[in-house]
Amino acid sequence: MARNQVVQLTRDSGLRNRMYLTMVMLAGVYAFFILLLISAGIPLVLVVGFAAAMAGIQYFASDRMIMKSTGAKEITRNEAPVLYDMVERLANRADMPMPKVAIMQSAAPNAFATGRNPKNALVAVTTGIQERLTDRELEAVIGHELSHIKNRDVTVITLASFFLTVASFVMQMMFFRMMFGGFGGNRNTNGGAMMMLLVGTLLVQFVAQLLIMTLSRYREYGADHSGAELTGDPGSLATALEKISSATAQVPSNDLRKMTSASALAFYPTLKGHSVQSLFSTHPPLEDRIMRLRQLENEMRNAPQPSRLDN
Repeated sequence: MARNQVVQLTRDSGLRNRMYLTMVMLAGVYAFFILLLISAGIPLVLVVGFAAAMAGIQYFASDRMIMKSTGAKEITRNEAPVLYDMVERLANRADMPMPKVAIMQSAAPNAFATGRNPKNALVAVTTGIQERLTDRELEAVIGHELSHIKNRDVTVITLASFFLTVASFVMQMMFFRMMFGGFGGNRNTNGGAMMMLLVGTLLVQFVAQLLIMTLSRYREYGADHSGAELTGDPGSLATALEKISSATAQVPSNDLRKMTSASALAFYPTLKGHSVQSLFSTHPPLEDRIMRLRQLENEMRNAPQPSRLDN
């Protein structure tokens, strides 16, 4: 593959359809929640306005917040030429702007990407992942992270989580109401309506969280697929996952905790004891990711090669 050749990424149609179905289901849950708020007399302008402000802060300042919480430091080409060139080369292949590059001092082998769009993006790797992976494996991981940026996954998850933020704010309002006034009635609501709102909000939070985590897992599968196409090397991405899984079990808990704030964005789940098969996991099961990548590797190996004609 040529150094700066643009790669046309494809999408797994089955995976894409499951993403769309999940988003439709999530929209249905949120529509139910809006009707519930209206019926209970909750001031929508206040609640939605607060949630919009919170979402806006998360959306526009996500890269700075993550860098501060993880201790990742932005680097220049002179400070880490091999890593910087690797990111630049893959960004060119993906036909996207060059993101900022950062390194986090941590023994935990991991990487993450954040940013509201391809023009305002960041790719970060830990010192641990640089030490444990070969250049081809690290390039495969960076391809995965750039695919998240290319697919605007941070934006998608932020929008998907918007009304979950609203539900959390409503729960806080109801908590203070119980502390100072119970479920007694007023001119807008009564005890029965408040109890219905409490149960409904809890249900919305539970179901919405399940759907958002499902969507997040699908987007990890999508980034694996796109990243493997970007590098043309799904086998190295599968091997990187195997190495990182084995190494993470040996990393001290203190190093893993440094990545907690970036857990949902990380290439690999960050906490020991984290069950990747949990319904609330942001990442798919490791075995499934590796199996899909090995299948893609076989498909690429057996695909007919296009004829090359001299101009």
